Amino acid sequence: MNRRKFLKGTVAGLAASSLTSPKGFASYSARELRVGLVGCGGRGTGAAIQALKADPDAVLWAMADLTEDRLEQSFNGLKTNFPDRCQAEKERRYFGFDAYQDVIKDVDVVLLATPPAFRPEHLKASIDLGKHVFAEKPIAVDSFGVRSVLKSAKIAKEKGLSLASGFCWRAAFGHRAVYQRIHQGQIGAVKNIHATYMAGGLWHKERQSNWSDLEYQLRNWLYYYQLSGDHVVEQACHSIDKIMWAKQDTPPDSVLAMGGRQMRTESKYGNIFDHFSGVFSWGDGSQATLQCRQMNGCHMENLDRVIGATGTAYIDGWANKFTIDGAEDWQYEGLSNDMYQTEHDEFFESIRTNGGLNQGVEMAHSTLAAIMIRMSAYTGQEVTWNQALESEENFVPKEWLVTSPPFDTAIARPGQTKLI
Repeated sequence: MNRRKFLKGTVAGLAASSLTSPKGFASYSARELRVGLVGCGGRGTGAAIQALKADPDAVLWAMADLTEDRLEQSFNGLKTNFPDRCQAEKERRYFGFDAYQDVIKDVDVVLLATPPAFRPEHLKASIDLGKHVFAEKPIAVDSFGVRSVLKSAKIAKEKGLSLASGFCWRAAFGHRAVYQRIHQGQIGAVKNIHATYMAGGLWHKERQSNWSDLEYQLRNWLYYYQLSGDHVVEQACHSIDKIMWAKQDTPPDSVLAMGGRQMRTESKYGNIFDHFSGVFSWGDGSQATLQCRQMNGCHMENLDRVIGATGTAYIDGWANKFTIDGAEDWQYEGLSNDMYQTEHDEFFESIRTNGGLNQGVEMAHSTLAAIMIRMSAYTGQEVTWNQALESEENFVPKEWLVTSPPFDTAIARPGQTKLI
C-alpha cells in the first residue's frame, strides 16, 4: 500500500490471501475487539486493514474524519474487502473536528492517523477513557504537544494500556537485527551517525470553490508547519528515530541546523521548507547528522551509517540491505517482513496478553528531536534538548471550529524568527 495516496473506491488490489491473519490466536481470548479509526486517509485506511489482519476477532466498529468524502471513500474500500468485519454502520461514521469523541467512547482500540497536529489531543482523550492506542508518527508538531504525549504515555502505563507507535522501521526484521548488533557492541562505541532522507515532492490538492481557507489548508496539511511540523518532523522523523535508536534512545544535548525554501516557492506550498541539515551532539562527544529534502529531479536515498570505534553499520531500508564492516563483518540474510503489519501484530498481541506494550516515551522523544531541527533551522540558533522540551511553542488552537481563521502562512526567516 502506498502510504501517501488515499485509497480510491476500494482496496481490491489486495490479494484475497493477504487478508488472512498471519498468526494464530489460539491462546488468546476470543472476545471481540471493537476498533475505532480516527483519520481515514491512506495511512489510516492502511492501519485499519493491518489491524483487522492482526486479530481475527477484531472488528472495525466506528470511523471518523474531518471530511465526509474521505470518510466514505475509506469505508467503501474496507467494506469491500472485509464485508463481515467492517461494521462501521452509517450511524457510527462521524465527520468534523469533534468526530473523534464519538468514535472513542464505544470502542476498545483506537487507531490515530489524522494530521499530526491533532494527535496529542486525540491521544489524551483515548487514554483518559481507557482505550488501547496505535498512534501514527509524528506524535506532535510542537513542544506543548510532546509534553502532553509524555503525560498520556505515563497514564497509559499506569492503566496497563497498550500504546503503539507508527515509527515502523523499528518493526522491520532486518533493522532489528542490525541495531541489536550495534547495541551489543559489534562496532564498538557509537561515535557518529549520518542519516539521509532524500525524497521527491508529494501530493497537492487543488483548491475547490466550496472550501474555506482553513479547509484548503487542512486538505493540504503537509505544507503548513502548524499542521505537519514541516517535512523534517512529518517525514524525516523516521531517520531521526533511527538516530535515536542507534543511541539507545539517549536524548541529544543540542542540535544546530539549517534549511530553506529553494524549489517549492509557490504559495500552494504553504510555509514549510524544502530542505534541512542538522548536527546533533551528545555529552559523550558523539554526533549525528541528518540531511533531508523534498525536491523532484534530485538523487533519492534513505541511508543510515552508524560509525563506531571498531566498525561501521550500513542501513539501507529502501533496498532492504544491512551490513557491518569491521573486525567482524556481517550481512543480514534473514527474513523480510511487512513492518506495518508487524507493528499491529505485536500491538494486538500485547492487548490480548496484557503485555503492556508502551512506546510512548520513545515516540515522543524522537518527535521532539525532529522538532529541535526545525526550531534551529527556522531561527538560526543552536537549540538544546531542555530548551525544546520546555519551549512555549504551541501551534494548535484551543478549540477547532469550522469558522476558525486559517493559519498564518508567514515563512520563517533564520536570524529573525525567534526561539520561543
